[in-house]
Amino acid sequence: MFGSGILKGLGVTLKEFIDTYVDDVKKIPSRYAGGREEIEQRIGSEQTGLFTVQYPDERRKLPERFRYIPMLVYDAETGEDRCTACGICAKVCPPQCIWIVRDRDENGKPITRPAEFHIDTTICMNCGLCAEFCPFDAIKMNHEYEIAAHQRMPYLVFDLQALRQPTTYYAQIRPTDWAAEEEARKAKEAEKAAKPKRPAKAEAGGSKPEAGASLSAPVEVTPPAVASEPVAPVVEVAPTAASAKRTPEEIERLKTEAAARRAAKAGGEAAPALVKAASSLPVPAPEPVPPVAEAAPPSSGAKRTPEEIERLKAEAAARRAAKAAQGGENM
Repeated sequence: MFGSGILKGLGVTLKEFIDTYVDDVKKIPSRYAGGREEIEQRIGSEQTGLFTVQYPDERRKLPERFRYIPMLVYDAETGEDRCTACGICAKVCPPQCIWIVRDRDENGKPITRPAEFHIDTTICMNCGLCAEFCPFDAIKMNHEYEIAAHQRMPYLVFDLQALRQPTTYYAQIRPTDWAAEEEARKAKEAEKAAKPKRPAKAEAGGSKPEAGASLSAPVEVTPPAVASEPVAPVVEVAPTAASAKRTPEEIERLKTEAAARRAAKAGGEAAPALVKAASSLPVPAPEPVPPVAEAAPPSSGAKRTPEEIERLKAEAAARRAAKAAQGGENM
């Protein structure tokens, strides 16, 4: 039907108009006869009709979820602030109207307590994000909205003392939220108390306690027995050729052999004489080598002594020198 919306709107207006006088008749001689106290005892959703409240002498009771300027809650019993000056509220604030200064101890080390906490109420948009993101439930939205002042500074910039409110005040203005928070806190503490404590770390090499054993009972840790291993006998190793000290005769023979090799390389006439002199040098008898305990001979054959190796080198050098000299004479 055309114009049905207009008719419905007029019907709502007519209903509210009639409810105003019905509520007045129920409160004869006047709904305002009880004054401010009677109106404050009635929740806002129960007040019907187009009536007028004689403000500021009379005020409607605010709903529990009403929010205005934030407040800082502290424990009424101990007087300790819940705020730790973490700065999360200042970061999430859309108009950036919160700034905090963390307190410091006598040594200058920062501590979890605010030294200064300011909120500019002329900028605050009452969104409640600071209370929503606070991890310690230290910020709540206050019901106090009568903050008018003639000057912005310092009356409309609330400091730490103006923002602090006890937990009893918060429980009075928002009893439902307070009860829910206290129930959640007690449940969390009970869960934490029921959680078993972690056992202390066992010593290195110690045995771990069984799963069914009581954590409070002392656990005896015995070190494991170490089996004694047999010690292998030490085998004496014969000194090597490099570590053996050369005799003066060996040094002289080596010098003569080196000179013969140089002469053979140069093709001089003195090469045969040097070779003959090197071959006529006495070869010292090999010193006895101490036997190695249970040492099997190598697969490549018997191992030569250093003296035999040096003698063979000298003979080979003499043969090369003689061959070189003979080739020079033929030419």
